[in-house]
Amino acid sequence: MDQLIDGGALLRVVVVSLLLGASIPAVFALGVRALATDAGAGPRPAIRTVAGYACFVVVVAAVVLGIVSIIEAK
Repeated sequence: MDQLIDGGALLRVVVVSLLLGASIPAVFALGVRALATDAGAGPRPAIRTVAGYACFVVVVAAVVLGIVSIIEAK
């Protein structure tokens, strides 16, 4: 053990953390925005409803995948 910190592994963890830490909340925010309605506007288009729920499905899938990967690592 001649290295105290594995630089490659540290870089991978940092990159994945930044990507997932920024993208999952951004997808959630897109879902909220897609489902939001403007005051006085007509009914929300169906494509926005589908896109909003699709964003929430992606976020839930990411959370479940993270939990499963943590459970399997033990």
